Amino acid sequence: MNSKRIVITGGPGTGKTVLISSLEENGYHCFHEVIRTMTLDALNGKAVEKQLVNPIDFVDDAKSFNDELMNARLKHFFDGDKIDKDQLFYDRGLPDVIAYMNYFGQSVEKRYTNLCLENRYDDVLILPPWKEIYVQDNERMENFDQACGIHKHLENTYIELGYTPVEVPLGTKENRLQFVIDFINNKGE
Repeated sequence: MNSKRIVITGGPGTGKTVLISSLEENGYHCFHEVIRTMTLDALNGKAVEKQLVNPIDFVDDAKSFNDELMNARLKHFFDGDKIDKDQLFYDRGLPDVIAYMNYFGQSVEKRYTNLCLENRYDDVLILPPWKEIYVQDNERMENFDQACGIHKHLENTYIELGYTPVEVPLGTKENRLQFVIDFINNKGE
């Protein structure tokens, strides 16, 4: 089946997980974000004395961490080939890895860019920063200003890779879900 691959992206704390859960509750197939589990695994058993923003700050090998993250997202991408659904939703995509690396001043290997160019999504939906719902926690370490900076890097990275991100407006989870459903229904016309 030739499913439409749709990325849900945006900076931290913009409501992506709630939107993904709402899509799943309505019968859509969704691939979940992998970084939260990876961050918890990296923190496991480590005492973090100060509030860190970048998981790379507490992993032993930043390159391996980024490789693992890119490989996990690539696996999700290819797993989509085995699913018989009209649309597949991804909680973050391959370009998100590059955007975060750029935000944190890491060098991006050409192969990461090539992977993003060779394995393309059909659409990108981006959720904007939303101060009223933003909460920091053990896995979301960025403050709101940093989340806004990450959002801008995400938007720019997708544009640089030839995408036209569509902004999902602020609103209730029901309104955001309806926006996404209307978007995919209108794309088929």
